[in-house]
Amino acid sequence: IIIIALLSSFIICFGLEDDDLPYEEEIIRNPYSVKCWMRYLEFKQNGPKATLNMIYERALKELPGSYKLWYNYLRERRKQVKGKCITEPTYEEVNNCHERALVFMHKMPRIWLDYCQFLVSQCKITRSRRTLDRALRALPVTQHPRIWPLYLRFVRNLPLPETAIRVYRRYLKLSPENAEEYIDYLKSVGRLDEAAVRLAAVVNDESFVSKEGKSNYQLWHELCDLISQNPDKVTSLNVGAIIRGGLTRFTDQLGKLWCSLADYYIRSGHFEKARDVYEEAILTVVTVRDFTQVFDSYAQFEESMIAAKMETTAEMGQEEEDDIDLELRLARFEQLIARRPLLLNSVLLRQNPHNVHEWHKRVKLYDGNPRQIINTYTEAVQTVDSMKATGKPHSLWVSFAKFYEENDQLDDARTIFEKATKVNYKQVDDLAAVWCEYGEMELRHENYDQALRILRKATAIPSKKAEYFDSSEPVQNRVYKSLKVWSMLADLEESLGTFQSTKAVYDRIIDLRIATPQIIINYAMFLEEHNYFEESFKAYERGIALFKWPNVYDIWNTYLTKFIDRYGGKKLERARDLFEQALDGCPAKFAKTIYLLYAKLEEEYGLARHAMAVYERATQAVETEERHHMFNIYIKRAAEIYGVTYTRAIYQKAIEVLPDEHARDMCLRFADMESKLGEIDRGRAIYSYCSQICDPRVTANFWQTWKEFEIRHGNEDTIREMLRIKRSVQATYNTQVNFMSSQMLKATTSSTGTVSDLAPGQMGIDDMKMLEQKAKQLAAEAEQDKPKPKEKILFVRSDTTRSELAELAKQANPDEINIDEDDEDEDQGPEEVQLEQKSVPTAVFGGLKDD
Repeated sequence: IIIIALLSSFIICFGLEDDDLPYEEEIIRNPYSVKCWMRYLEFKQNGPKATLNMIYERALKELPGSYKLWYNYLRERRKQVKGKCITEPTYEEVNNCHERALVFMHKMPRIWLDYCQFLVSQCKITRSRRTLDRALRALPVTQHPRIWPLYLRFVRNLPLPETAIRVYRRYLKLSPENAEEYIDYLKSVGRLDEAAVRLAAVVNDESFVSKEGKSNYQLWHELCDLISQNPDKVTSLNVGAIIRGGLTRFTDQLGKLWCSLADYYIRSGHFEKARDVYEEAILTVVTVRDFTQVFDSYAQFEESMIAAKMETTAEMGQEEEDDIDLELRLARFEQLIARRPLLLNSVLLRQNPHNVHEWHKRVKLYDGNPRQIINTYTEAVQTVDSMKATGKPHSLWVSFAKFYEENDQLDDARTIFEKATKVNYKQVDDLAAVWCEYGEMELRHENYDQALRILRKATAIPSKKAEYFDSSEPVQNRVYKSLKVWSMLADLEESLGTFQSTKAVYDRIIDLRIATPQIIINYAMFLEEHNYFEESFKAYERGIALFKWPNVYDIWNTYLTKFIDRYGGKKLERARDLFEQALDGCPAKFAKTIYLLYAKLEEEYGLARHAMAVYERATQAVETEERHHMFNIYIKRAAEIYGVTYTRAIYQKAIEVLPDEHARDMCLRFADMESKLGEIDRGRAIYSYCSQICDPRVTANFWQTWKEFEIRHGNEDTIREMLRIKRSVQATYNTQVNFMSSQMLKATTSSTGTVSDLAPGQMGIDDMKMLEQKAKQLAAEAEQDKPKPKEKILFVRSDTTRSELAELAKQANPDEINIDEDDEDEDQGPEEVQLEQKSVPTAVFGGLKDD
């Protein structure tokens, strides 16, 4: 009763309602339960704000360490003042609530953040800054990253940057990795000097990792752009030293750094220093990209200087023609443009000083300036290392000597050549080319003895012999085996020397085993010109001993031709031995020419039967593609010597060994020859034999020829027989086509399992129909593709009438053929046709042999 009386009086005093009585009773029973207070607060959420605040105060008085109560209370108080003017006293009451909360909640970053944000929204700058500092002092360092973003955002919005700069300096002591953010802020507020200092420190810090993903090279460029474009604002750094430090550090990206350094001097007003920087850059860069950047910037600088001078002159009203400074600037710009090819060449030579081609281009750029050309050649031959050279290093020495030669300074040219012969080149051919050019220079000036002396000196055997390809030895010890030098010496000896000296040179070449087939032929021709025929043949023999097939082919061909021209049939046995020796091991590719030459020798000076034997051997020794041509020659020569009847055996052999295409042609020619000789039966037998390899759909020409033959020489029976054979051959090829088509269909349908999965005896009716349709389709396509004969061929079928046969026979021989009307028209079945077709090949040449 007492408790109820107290509650009633409390409710009346504080303006509470009767519905609050249960919650008050629960609070009295559990004053330290947060849940009870939260239920009560939730119930009063929509009630008067004063009552709600009073309940929060009562709860916090009992539970001052409850974060949940403080957080909700402060949030509620901030919501109550939201939208009101910041000058109202209620804001200060809320601030006091936050201060009271921080007495207990000073380790809670959320409370600090909300309070600081609330103060910032009230535009209380000093109080906000001090409160943020208090938060940083109160919270552990691990919680500072939650405070700093708000702090930095707050100071960046201040009108004066000094506070923000000082705050950032403190922030970077904790998080130096965020220096880029500070640098960006300094740039935005115009503090470029400190920004450059900070950026320089970042660049020099090798452990620094950019949060924006920038490389150290990109940061260098950013620093260079900053200090070069603002020389009047950056005073704490030595700009020249910084950029030159970057030049030594980033050797592969020099163009932009040089341009930045020159741009710094240009903006500082030191134009001559900028010009010196550009000249230094042009003379030191090693890549075309850097050179292009520097040169373009240099040219643009000169153009801007000329434009500025012209503008100044125009404003002052002076005459441009009388302005010496302007003329000087124009001349300087023209000289710069004219120097560009030479400067670019210098860049390429710095990039690779052993580039022979670029040295030649440099000499051409100095065309018309002999002193510079001599200096360039001298520098080139001293700089280029023969072992590292790109190109032919000897060409520099040769061109240098030719320059002196063109200026009629032969002694200097000889000095250059003598020095060139002592250089240790990488290849023997380089030194050989120098000796040859040396000799050719003496020949051009008609110093023939001097030229011979030079080449003899080049080919002299050194004291220490070495193999030609032994790279461990200097080229001076290997040049005596250079065929280039020996070939030139041989030519000079032939033209200027004696017979004995020339012969000695060729013998020496052969002894050194460096001769080529052409050298052997030249040696033999030289001996032949001087009527030393046997010596010439000995030279051929030595060459044959040196080389193998196919390199020896030219030597054999020349040797045999010369031998036949010299002796003809006088030394026939020796010639035969030479031919047999040449043909021993001769590849089929080169056999044809030698066999024809051999056969010609036998025809002109030997025996005809020997010639025929050679032709017969040739038909077996030559390549398969040339056998047809060889048989034609064989048949032609046999017909000319022995007559056409001798060629029958040759035709038979040709038909046996040649492929079908050429055998068909041989059969036609063979049959034509027999018909001309009156051997009609022989010709018919040949046609019958040849029909086995003649598909009527493809070889219509053969069947037309046989038809014309039967019309001229045959009768009714022979024509019937021809047509029967044609049908038989047609059926044979059709069977083959059908078989192939069935195999093709089987292969194509194997993946579906419709045909290939069935056993041979289990194939269904639908599958058989499919095969028949496919076969008919293939046969129809083949019928369309075959060439159409000029004249329609008549086919004899089982239903051919007697009148049609009589008409066909009358076309063949109208005077002798008479068809008896009582004869039966017997037709043969498929089996009979196949049997007769198989008997054709065995009986083709039987009659010929019997005759």
